[in-house]
Amino acid sequence: MDVVAKPESTPPASARKLYTVLDFDGRVDPETDPKLDLSLVRRIYEAMVRTRLIDARLLKLQRQGRIGFHVGSEGEEAAIIASTAALRDEDWIFPCYREAGAALYRGLSLQTYVDNMYGNANDVVKGRQMPDHITGRGVRFASITAPIGTQITQAVGCAWAAKLKREPIVTVSYCGDGATSSNDFHAGMNFAGVYQAPTVFLLRNNGWAISVPSEQQTHSRTFADKGIAYGVPGVRCDGNDALAVYAVTRAAVERALRGEGPTLIELVTYRAGAHSSSDDPSAYRAGLEMDEQVRRDPLRRLRAYLERQHAFSAADQVTLEERVQAEVNVCIERAEATPAPSIESMFEDVFEELPSYLREQRDQCVNGPRAKRH
Repeated sequence: MDVVAKPESTPPASARKLYTVLDFDGRVDPETDPKLDLSLVRRIYEAMVRTRLIDARLLKLQRQGRIGFHVGSEGEEAAIIASTAALRDEDWIFPCYREAGAALYRGLSLQTYVDNMYGNANDVVKGRQMPDHITGRGVRFASITAPIGTQITQAVGCAWAAKLKREPIVTVSYCGDGATSSNDFHAGMNFAGVYQAPTVFLLRNNGWAISVPSEQQTHSRTFADKGIAYGVPGVRCDGNDALAVYAVTRAAVERALRGEGPTLIELVTYRAGAHSSSDDPSAYRAGLEMDEQVRRDPLRRLRAYLERQHAFSAADQVTLEERVQAEVNVCIERAEATPAPSIESMFEDVFEELPSYLREQRDQCVNGPRAKRH
């Protein structure tokens, strides 16, 4: 299945056409159907549901003042989970801040994620990052950082290193449409194009960069067109169609493994919720957009497909939701019973051996008078 345009075509036809498999009612296009095993499709769907339920619970915790911040992925679950499912275990993910579901799909413990949301003593990054800024070396999931676009050049650098070492891995970089206005997007795309780095650029065009609409990010006809100047082929995909996302991502991974270089994939999706728990989208977004999103909702479409295949039922949905809610409850209870990181942990992980002046500062900090809590 050839879903990737050749870099010499100007403009590439596939950068215009939106690659789709499922219609809004879960029916497949036989011309584009990747014919995935139903057990895999069900796993993708269940991970999408799990991600949405976790997001909803974390937002409630933030509103209750129990955690400080949350960035959700409501409406974008197919773009994140199905693309992750298309990767191999040895491939590396370089996320932005909306891909926690990808790490969980790969096997990151939900407890590890929830501990990060609380920044407690069991948090892998010891409370030094904002909530949702997780990392998972064991599942090949690089650390999330807040600055826009930095993960793009990191992904390309990792891919280039692997190519030099002749290691058959592919790196994936997620970013939003707003990140295409960052320096790192241009530097990363250019380097990948020149050196044919095995990187797949997954650009989630969700319509908004916080409150800035996508049409104010670029005058290009599509975001996929942005690869043309760098010799990087681009393809547009319905990011709310899990089967299409899987097919296009898998083709790009296989292309990179053949030594044919990077691919830019524009995943056309929609951010159904707020940008983050600090955002109020009603201030800049019309209600009609939300009505359309209900029809395009990735969970509804994939569930309809599974039901048509007699691979999922209403009873399965109830069981799944109850299982996830119970899992989340246990993780929250454990996280809230865990103390905050120790004061001395601030001095760890910078030097292999702590210099004497920092040891002195650490001891003064730990043993000195503490401000009273009110």
